[in-house]
Amino acid sequence: MKIKACLFDLDGVIVDTAKYHFLAWKKLADELGISFSEENNELLKGVSRMQSLEIILNLGKKTLTDDEKLRFADKKNQVYLDQIYRMKADELLPGAKEFIEEIKQSGIKVALGSASKNAPLILQQLEIEDMFDAIVDGNEVTEAKPDPEVFLKGASALQVEPQNCVVFEDAIAGVEAAKNAGMVCIGIGDPATLSQADHVIPGFEGFRLSNLINLFEDDNELKLKS
Repeated sequence: MKIKACLFDLDGVIVDTAKYHFLAWKKLADELGISFSEENNELLKGVSRMQSLEIILNLGKKTLTDDEKLRFADKKNQVYLDQIYRMKADELLPGAKEFIEEIKQSGIKVALGSASKNAPLILQQLEIEDMFDAIVDGNEVTEAKPDPEVFLKGASALQVEPQNCVVFEDAIAGVEAAKNAGMVCIGIGDPATLSQADHVIPGFEGFRLSNLINLFEDDNELKLKS
């Protein structure tokens, strides 16, 4: 395999906004009288806003009308945005910016593939919006992960075939989306949780392009999973 492009999820890969999502969903759940824990929040990783609301409603065995769902989802997003507008560049996860800069300098194309509709704002707050050759976010896709739409659109925007793309993901649904797209997937986080990824690393701190290339050269390290 020749690596021609790297596609990155946003939350949990480049920056950790999970804490802000949790605070916003927790406030909403409290208003609905639903118990919502950090463990429950893990169920929302890589999931769209409306699907996340459905999960929370199922946890509390609650039902809402479509209009009420839209109102609560918008309310959650406003609470979340209040936090995001206070984000600074130093909230980038360790090593992420350095790794992206290195692969770009090597000629590998870079895209963002995120379910978040707030991705452009977050990139702006982190001062890295100019680092990506293409940005595909929740405003441009109709199907949520594990559907491969977001990554296939990213590859198309980069004019790179899926089999030449490497995806970096921290969520189970995201890993499945990458594999469904026919791409290699490097998981960020726990190997047990992300067992379907082709390889898993704890993060980008100390991880360089040479480490990525070595994964493909050592068959004992990286067995591509169908």
